[in-house]
Amino acid sequence: MGLLTGIAIYVTLWWTVLFAVLPLGNRTYAEEGLEVKDGGDPGAPVNPNLKRKFFTTTWVSAVLWVVLFVVIKLGVIPMPQAPSNWN
Repeated sequence: MGLLTGIAIYVTLWWTVLFAVLPLGNRTYAEEGLEVKDGGDPGAPVNPNLKRKFFTTTWVSAVLWVVLFVVIKLGVIPMPQAPSNWN
């Protein structure tokens, strides 16, 4: 796996994991018993904790990337190679 391929796989994993982590642990205004201000969505999170979620996303993505890297290097999932006659 080349450097750019590894980076592309990590970025794809990071965004996928982010969308899986974002809804975890959110408490809405309705669940907290708070009044929603004009124009606010009652389903919006009170405190989304984005910094913690970005940190969680980063380390989970790193672990998944290492697992995927090892699987690719062991040949369990072969990486396609470009034809040698490309010029």
